[in-house]
Amino acid sequence: MKDYLFFDLDGVILDSMPYHAKAWIEAFSQFGLKFEEKEIYLHEGAIELDTARDMFLKKGVKPTPDFFEKIFKIQKSIFKSKYAKLVKPFPEVSDLLKNLKKEKKKIALVTSSHSEIFNEVFPKELLPYFSLIITGDKIEKRKPNPDPYLRALETFKIKNKEALVVENSPAGVMSAKNAKLFCIGITTTLSEQHLSLADLIVKNHKELQEILLNGKKEQ
Repeated sequence: MKDYLFFDLDGVILDSMPYHAKAWIEAFSQFGLKFEEKEIYLHEGAIELDTARDMFLKKGVKPTPDFFEKIFKIQKSIFKSKYAKLVKPFPEVSDLLKNLKKEKKKIALVTSSHSEIFNEVFPKELLPYFSLIITGDKIEKRKPNPDPYLRALETFKIKNKEALVVENSPAGVMSAKNAKLFCIGITTTLSEQHLSLADLIVKNHKELQEILLNGKKEQ
């Protein structure tokens, strides 16, 4: 398996997406908009003016930059005040990272979350496992654009064939593929059909560990 591993944060390292979704749903409701949890998952990491326009047009709303600025502030406030303290890593993540580190893998975290939110939710004890952390506010063009993963490649000074990505969202998978990276999709939030662009799909972190350490799925 590859020596450089790039992980998304929400839905891959942290079991945080249900809480982000709740905060988005509550924020939207203040504008009289009703969204289901799955709709949030489908646009995870890409709820921005350009990438989520259709999401709002279907609700009869023509989004503007001012609208997005307001709703982002509300969502962030709700998430930080009500849900951030509830976020935990997936149970298997600590052992996974520990085992990858033993194998001398270089690990990067590449997330659309801003550093303010990252610092609020990320467990300090996991920081030593990561050689590189790229947050959404450090990148001009975020997922599904390739820029976040291209930045990781540039920072490590490696070629795309030397790394792989683990993602759980359509935008994340697309970002990895746009950067010409091998991508493993993990179905923590969405079913396989929504991650169809991934090169490989796993159901859980147990399968993921088997692939990353041994190069195959457990039988």
